[in-house]
Amino acid sequence: MEIEEVLMARDELIVVTGATGRQGGAVARHLLADGWRVRGVTRSAGSAAARELARRGVEVVTADMGDLASLGRAFAGAYGVYSVQNAMTATSEGEVAQGRNVATAAAEAGVSHLVHGSAGPGTPGTGVAAWDGKLEVAAYARSRGLSLTVLRPTAFMELMTDKDLYPPVAAWHLMPRIVGEDRPLPWLCADDLGAIAAQAFADPATYAGLDIGLAADVRTIAQCRADWRAVTGRSPRRFPMPLWLFERFVGQDLTRMWRWLATHDIPADVDRTRSLLPTAVTVEEFLRRRLA
Repeated sequence: MEIEEVLMARDELIVVTGATGRQGGAVARHLLADGWRVRGVTRSAGSAAARELARRGVEVVTADMGDLASLGRAFAGAYGVYSVQNAMTATSEGEVAQGRNVATAAAEAGVSHLVHGSAGPGTPGTGVAAWDGKLEVAAYARSRGLSLTVLRPTAFMELMTDKDLYPPVAAWHLMPRIVGEDRPLPWLCADDLGAIAAQAFADPATYAGLDIGLAADVRTIAQCRADWRAVTGRSPRRFPMPLWLFERFVGQDLTRMWRWLATHDIPADVDRTRSLLPTAVTVEEFLRRRLA
């Protein structure tokens, strides 16, 4: 794509669903930094996260991915849409319904490029609802004739650090217990996903039609723990919650995902991810930024 074409595209509007979340927020920040007009969709425009987006220059609008009419209003005039859903908050069935609504509203609004935040190996039949549902959403978007890019990380580095993800219970206790301390896993930080999503909108000639598994690093949990010690001089804190109690809070799909990862390999093309984003951080670099 020529520089003039990129600049012309960046006069257009990108709508980001889940804009107040970790992933959508990263996408919105990178789009703003690249000069796009950004409209952020949230169910609560008065929240602290929504106010911070507005302060940065995002046009914040109230819409619900469960409400097709509200999405139609939010997508009016958009060149592109970033679509991400969360089965943890919407349920697996709700995630699929929301994703289909986003694709329907985008098609009806004449959106030129849909970038879908997916996850996992990209193969059907894993039995992990949060992964299988995302494949269903992408297939539906293709059936609507949308120009689609699918971005598929597996494990976000924020699992190790962010309080709302309960790392002492999840990443540092139950996850290694179920997945295995020495099982290699593909990692990516949410900010780097945001950077790659912004590139996809800027360069549709390259990204349209692609389904990309993303990984900036491949590390076992034991290696991640060693990286933490190298950065902080101590091991990460663990909280030994019983599995049954954890599943009472978060459901069984997450632990089903971990069991799948314990016995299946996910192809992780770190070189390809770095070819898209040479600055993508390793686990140790991420921890140094967060903890040092």
